[in-house]
Amino acid sequence: MAVHRGKIAVAGAGPDRLITPAIPHGDAEEYQPAVGDWLLIDPETEQLSRILGRANLFKRRPPGNGRGLQLIAANVDTLFIVASCNQDFNVARVERYLVLAREVGVEPVVILTKADLTATPEIFVAAARGLQHDLVVEAVNARDPGSADRLAAWCGKGETVALLGSSGVGKSTLINTLRGSQTIPTQAVREGDGKGRHTTTVRQLHRLEQGGWLLDTPGMRELQLSDAAAGLAAVFDDIISLAQHCRFSNCTHEQEPGCAVQAELAAKKLDPVRLDRWRKLAAEDASNSVGLAARRSRAAAFGTVVRSRPRESDADE
Repeated sequence: MAVHRGKIAVAGAGPDRLITPAIPHGDAEEYQPAVGDWLLIDPETEQLSRILGRANLFKRRPPGNGRGLQLIAANVDTLFIVASCNQDFNVARVERYLVLAREVGVEPVVILTKADLTATPEIFVAAARGLQHDLVVEAVNARDPGSADRLAAWCGKGETVALLGSSGVGKSTLINTLRGSQTIPTQAVREGDGKGRHTTTVRQLHRLEQGGWLLDTPGMRELQLSDAAAGLAAVFDDIISLAQHCRFSNCTHEQEPGCAVQAELAAKKLDPVRLDRWRKLAAEDASNSVGLAARRSRAAAFGTVVRSRPRESDADE
């Protein structure tokens, strides 16, 4: 139900409770519980016995120079990418979340909040829809139940919806409205730049009366991509398709002869800003994926050494 520092909140037979799981294999993601996971827990010791197979898993590199991966959510049916219709709206940031959703095979829906606070919400809607031809975009007033009701189609019985977005875009406000409750604290954004303050500090599931689940997450301004090649190919499928017609298979799409991407740019059929965003994300993903692969290789090698060492009881014999 929630992940706190060193503890997880679980629900099942009996009352909801906090337990401290003993993770037997270090930072391996298959042994780390994430919000949305289904768990087997020993009823006597209240220790985690097993994490059941996941339909999907959202993860990211920790902010700054953190190592490993930070698990965000598991077993999600729909991702609400939440952005606001003000000066904090950022196409590149929405695009990153979109890559994340496509990578794990989860349906993304862009939710544009604070549509009531601008005279031109259609500008923000058009900018978001321009990221993919089939992308669903909804502009809402997160405080108005009638407006938020348009999202009910994704929040039915048995459905889990995760909300991702930066601080201050109205994720918690939207969850309060959909639940018909004001139990989740919210804060106003800064007037100067429209940016929010961190209110939600833990990832947590919230029940809906109609049987669905909403997964609230802390605001994430930094989202480093890693192992997201499939997501990049899905979001930038037009550029990937063009690259397949370049004369050289290792074309960098800079100055090589016979470059289909450069030809499209010259014909003004490809947005150079979009191409720059693809270059940046692809380079970032390649760099992070190489580093992650090296860490996984070292961890696997260490595990092999540990398993090959004789146990003390064996040595005594």
